[in-house]
Amino acid sequence: MRSTLIQNANIVNEGRIFKGSVLIENGFISKITEGSSNDAASTVINAEGKYLLPGCIDDQVHFREPGLTHKAEIMTESRAAVAGGITSFMEMPNTVPNTLTQELLEEKYKRASEVSLANYSFFMGSSNGNIDEVLKTDPKNVCGIKIFMGSSTGNMLVDNRTTLENIFSKSKLLIATHCEDELTIRTNLAIYKEKYGDDIPVECHPLIRSAEACYKSSSLAVELAKKYDARLHILHISTAKELELFDNTIPLKQKRITSEACVHHLWFSDEDYKAKGNFIKWNPAIKTKADRDAVLKGVIENKIDVIATDHAPHTLEEKEQKYSQAPGGGPLVQHALVAMLELVHQKKITIEKVVEKMSHALADCFQIEKRGYIRKGYHADLVLVDLNSPWTVQRENILYKCGWSPFEGQKFTSKVLHTFVNGHHAYNAGHFDLTHGGQRLKFER
Repeated sequence: MRSTLIQNANIVNEGRIFKGSVLIENGFISKITEGSSNDAASTVINAEGKYLLPGCIDDQVHFREPGLTHKAEIMTESRAAVAGGITSFMEMPNTVPNTLTQELLEEKYKRASEVSLANYSFFMGSSNGNIDEVLKTDPKNVCGIKIFMGSSTGNMLVDNRTTLENIFSKSKLLIATHCEDELTIRTNLAIYKEKYGDDIPVECHPLIRSAEACYKSSSLAVELAKKYDARLHILHISTAKELELFDNTIPLKQKRITSEACVHHLWFSDEDYKAKGNFIKWNPAIKTKADRDAVLKGVIENKIDVIATDHAPHTLEEKEQKYSQAPGGGPLVQHALVAMLELVHQKKITIEKVVEKMSHALADCFQIEKRGYIRKGYHADLVLVDLNSPWTVQRENILYKCGWSPFEGQKFTSKVLHTFVNGHHAYNAGHFDLTHGGQRLKFER
């Protein structure tokens, strides 16, 4: 039996930091010792001065397979995720074809079982016409249902009130929503097209995909969730105003309405469009400093429950087009954790809160079986980081298939050294061990 002992680490778990050791056996955490350990193991890692965290769980990625593999693949992006300390991901249904049937959903699971280095789950997609397929989804084996209440790839804009009422009233699964009001966006876009023609400045993006568009859609989702007691999870909150929709007086495990913040909305503001251009063009848009600071405050005060990436890569050629042609989205999984740890260095958030929002809360929010914590008997999804090992994001160390990052040129203070996925030493200081893959996430529902 192969085993690994991570010795003398600063363990960050469940709101505290303590020096200790973790023994991994048969893919699970078999023992946690405060202080040093004398346990025998096949491999011993001296983690003196380093920080051991539970593996991050990302509830919103677009890995582009099938149909868009010129941008990304499950294989390439799962490796980038593991190198960034993300050990589990949940992938969205706006691939080609859209994931609108149970058969297409299972094809994605099959592909991930063959090539993913990280653990995986896939959202079932919804459209204005597939309610019967949506209701077949197994809550124990699928993370949730995704509704695009704003435009998306293919036939996935759900703008029919009857369809929305049907899903919210009948689905027992978690319903994850992209909330931007399409009519508001189209009206705003017409105004800026009339003013600028085909040369709309990217700085107009947060005015076109405005705070009003976000709030109007988010408030509708909350209204429907309350009406039908549905389990709602609103993705990528980007405005201060939306925070009033959420409650921080209820424990997370008891909440019926939860929300997510994404790293780019916690890091960038509209002042960065001038330098970054389309490379920070996301939907919903990155907005003002006041919005950014309010969203971070919402994370810290538990109005926002989880932190994720909305990793959505496009090719350089696509992003270098004019604003009106360039797609929204960008790659983030490799740099999400170190970006949040940079905010720790800037004293904007604590490392305990980062671990809570990128690991613990994801497991609780989605009711994931035996992950998200450093606990005996849990899957050994672990990340060892050096908080004082500066490095700079450059083209040659970017692992995304698209080959670029909005963080290019950014110096980070922290570095991911080792990542374990189900006890497998998947990433070791720049090197991958591909002899084992990730597992399908299971849910305690």
